[in-house]
Amino acid sequence: MSWQGEVGLPSVPAPRVGDEPELMAAALAGDAQAAHRLGKLFAQHGDRAAARHWWERAAAGGSVDSAYNLGIWHEKHGSLEDAVTWYEAAASTGDAEAATNLALLLLEQRGDVGAARVWFESAATAGSRTAARRLALMCEDAGELGVAREWHRRAAEGGDAASAHDLGFLAYCAGQGAEAVHWWECAARGGHADSAYCLGLYLHAGRDPEGAEAYYRLAARSEHPGAASRLGGVALSRGDLRAARAWFEQAANAGRAYDQRMAGFVCVELDDTAAASHWFGRAAAGGDAESAFNYGLLLIAEFGDLAGGRHWFRQAARAGHHRAAVELGGLLSVAGEHGEAQEWLADPPPPSSWARPAEPELTARAELAAAATRRRDGAELEVADLAEVLSTWDLMTRPLHDHSDVLAWLVERSGAHASAVEHLASVRGALVRPGSAPWPSPGELQHVLVTARDLRWRLGIR
Repeated sequence: MSWQGEVGLPSVPAPRVGDEPELMAAALAGDAQAAHRLGKLFAQHGDRAAARHWWERAAAGGSVDSAYNLGIWHEKHGSLEDAVTWYEAAASTGDAEAATNLALLLLEQRGDVGAARVWFESAATAGSRTAARRLALMCEDAGELGVAREWHRRAAEGGDAASAHDLGFLAYCAGQGAEAVHWWECAARGGHADSAYCLGLYLHAGRDPEGAEAYYRLAARSEHPGAASRLGGVALSRGDLRAARAWFEQAANAGRAYDQRMAGFVCVELDDTAAASHWFGRAAAGGDAESAFNYGLLLIAEFGDLAGGRHWFRQAARAGHHRAAVELGGLLSVAGEHGEAQEWLADPPPPSSWARPAEPELTARAELAAAATRRRDGAELEVADLAEVLSTWDLMTRPLHDHSDVLAWLVERSGAHASAVEHLASVRGALVRPGSAPWPSPGELQHVLVTARDLRWRLGIR
């Protein structure tokens, strides 16, 4: 059912130049197939009106292909109502493409979810992978996760890697790890880089760094910045600075401030101050306070640029960076600018409450949780915040040999309110055991972060 400019396998022979008299005679004699081919010929010559005329004659004679083409014609050049009419004529015969186009038109132009769903179901049942996926997403939006998974499965089994990826997340969120791995593997084999990356995160969270690395490398072949960043961390842990630099720079080129900063640090270790300046500068210009501070240090120490150093210290200090404020105050004092120096030194921003890098296994779990919540409802949970919650719990409970009554132990040892500790434990449990409880909302995450920081202060964990 291809039309002008579209690739497909027509159900009737394609018209050729010189066929006009023969086709015209047959079409005038009532041959619907000839009328359809004549319409295609006029469409190829750019005569839309004539194409429409002959397709209407062919459709009246029972040509489903012409009815479908008329739906496309009216969608592009005519009216929405006529497009719906012709798509319905073709779709009612069981034509999957017409049913899919009709459903999309009803959904996107009319907002008629109910009617669109009926036609998506018709198309999906007839074998349309596109319709099955769209139907699955509609069911997810309606909270019908069981039905959604079935339609995603149909699409995935038809080769739709995106639906296989979604099935992986639906299984992960339901606590079905083995099924999540199965579908992510299917999608990864189909070239879906995000699925390969998710598999890497899943294995990393399960303390299988070697298996994770293999999938990170697979994702990185498709220029996946997260995978490149993870591989940079792996190389750094092995002391391979050159490999770490290559991976961090690949991720940094995607505009990721963290990786720009890490590329800067690695370049400093490799004595490439020009490259370090480049990466710190890019991250600092993007608003990364830690990079601005380090850029200032580099400008002063390596290039003797006091003015540049002061500028970036000031930028970092204004963003709440404690050490930048102290360094800036010292520089200003030496320069005799005691008024501004005193402002920064007397009341600098407080030091960061959490400077420890989280273990890769915990950040992997945090990334999966953030991706799961962002995937459908758009909730933005910060990976760093999730990792801080997980790391805090890990540090607090590490001295325990018996975890049977960890809540009572924490309450007794810290003096914190039992309900606050229980809430923190509940959120941590949702992250560690997906499906055991709903994912936290952004507001809930901020609430338990306050609890985590209070507990660290009470227990003397810095």
